[in-house]
Amino acid sequence: MTELGRPPAGYGGPRHSSKELRRETMTVNMGPQHPSTHGVLNLIVELDGETIVSAEPTIGFLHTGIEKTCEQKKWQQVIPLVERMDYLGPQSNSLAFCLSVEKLLALEMPDRVTWIRVLIAELQRLSSHLVWLGTHGMEIGAISVMMYAFREREQLLNINEMIAGFRLFPSYIRVGGLREDLPRGFHKAVTEFLDGFGPKLDEYEKLLTANPVWIKRTKGVGKLSKEDTIAMALVGPMARAVGIPYD
Repeated sequence: MTELGRPPAGYGGPRHSSKELRRETMTVNMGPQHPSTHGVLNLIVELDGETIVSAEPTIGFLHTGIEKTCEQKKWQQVIPLVERMDYLGPQSNSLAFCLSVEKLLALEMPDRVTWIRVLIAELQRLSSHLVWLGTHGMEIGAISVMMYAFREREQLLNINEMIAGFRLFPSYIRVGGLREDLPRGFHKAVTEFLDGFGPKLDEYEKLLTANPVWIKRTKGVGKLSKEDTIAMALVGPMARAVGIPYD
């Protein structure tokens, strides 16, 4: 360089052929101990910046042998096992198991038992959704929403504790009905939660939907065509999002 920072006469800058310019990718070994996968699988991921170029999965790191263990148990003893298959939706699992056994035994539940079970499963579903929503925000940089979502989840865990004494794995739904009738104060606790939950959803909306961090990391990312969705047998919100009117 010459005085005053000017390049010397005839200098045209660095020259590179198109063959010399190349893009590099990074290979990341994600799991099986990675916290965001809960130890369930291992992913060998090839990244170009934040774009996933390829992913090679290896599953089977968390096989607990629940099916085999159930063979050695009485039906009632299986309930704590199936609840631990999904720690976010334990009572949904125990409900499915109890319904299966009751169908085998040709048992028909009273209406009161049926409706209590449905109510408990729906509250459990809300609790599960609060976890995915909150942790989803946290993992992409919108951390505040997790604090808010877990605030409401705490109320639902308190209701679990009220009906059975356990916050995560209540084992309240049993083959043939319920462990016992609903406790005093249950109706009031559920009503207070539901009455206050609507405004809380508005808070999540303000925290996340217009959050520029969340938008940049989700908009246009991981797009699926209708054909790919059908080919991969994807269901639920993913199917409805691409216009498949069947879940």
